[in-house]
Amino acid sequence: REKFIHLCNPHLEKMKEDILYHFALGTGTHDFPTLFGDVKFVCVGGSPSRMKAFIAYIAEELGLGSPGCDYPNICAGTDRYAMYKVGPVLSVSHGMGIPSISIMLHELIKLLYHAKCSDITIIRIGTSGGIGLEPGSVVITRQSVDATFKPQFEQVVLGKTVIRSTNLDEQLAKELMQCSKEIGQFNTVIGNTMCTLDFYEGQGRLDGAICLYNEEEKLQYLKNAYDSGVRNIEMESSVFAAMCNLSGVKAAVVCVTLLNRLEGDQISSSHDVLVEYQQRPQKLVGYFIKKSLGKV
Repeated sequence: REKFIHLCNPHLEKMKEDILYHFALGTGTHDFPTLFGDVKFVCVGGSPSRMKAFIAYIAEELGLGSPGCDYPNICAGTDRYAMYKVGPVLSVSHGMGIPSISIMLHELIKLLYHAKCSDITIIRIGTSGGIGLEPGSVVITRQSVDATFKPQFEQVVLGKTVIRSTNLDEQLAKELMQCSKEIGQFNTVIGNTMCTLDFYEGQGRLDGAICLYNEEEKLQYLKNAYDSGVRNIEMESSVFAAMCNLSGVKAAVVCVTLLNRLEGDQISSSHDVLVEYQQRPQKLVGYFIKKSLGKV
C-alpha cells in the first residue's frame, strides 16, 4: 500500500492556510499537489550550490535535462534555503547544524504532506570527518548517535527533555551499499554516525579558538567512538533521523569523509580532490535513484 506522510500535529488541520515561511511558500499561494505531487525522492544537503549541482547531475542522469540547463530556485523568495526540482526528484539545502536542518525539515515534511506525496525516500548527502577511514570513503549511516555514543536525539520541549530514536531504514542502507558495490569506484561502509552540536570542541578538535583538553584525551575519545561503531562525525543526522522516523518516511544519510580524524583536525587535500570527494555521495544516490526508476 502507498505510504503517505504522517504529520504528528493535530493543530494543522484547524489552519485555513499553512505558510512555510522559510521556503517562501504557502498553501494559500501555491498549488502544492501540482508543483510537488510527483516527488518520490528528496535529497538534502548543507550547501545551496551543492544541491543545485546535484539537481543538474540527476537531471542529466535521468535524461530529463540538457547540459548547461539552468534550474530555478523554487525558494527564490527567501535566502534561508534553496530548493530545486526535476521530475520526481527534489533537492533542498539545509544549512549547517541541527537547528538549521530542523527548521527546514518541519517545512519540507509539511510540503510533502500538503502535496499528497506517497512512498517518499529522503536522503541526506554531505561531508563529514572520518574515524579510522581513508579520506574519500563514503559512510552510509546505520544509526546516528550523540556525543556520548547513544542512538538518540534529545530535545527540550515545553521545558521537558524529550528523547527520540535515531535509527535509519536498514533495508534502504543495504540497497545503497549494494549500489556502491555495483558502481565500484570508491570505498563505502555502513557504520554509526556521531552527530554533534559543534564543529570544534564538540568534535574534539585541537584547532578551535577554545580548547581545554590535550591531544591524548582527544585521541582516546575518538578511539572510544570508533570502538562503539562510529565511523564518521557530522552535525545534522540525529534530528534528521528522528524527524523522518516520526513522519513515517524512509530515510538515509550518505556522507563522504574528507579526512581521518585520528590523523589530524584540518583538511589538507587539494581543492580538486575535495571536489571529487564531494561528488561521491551524489554519484551513489544518483545511481540508487536511477536503479529505483528502472533506468540502470
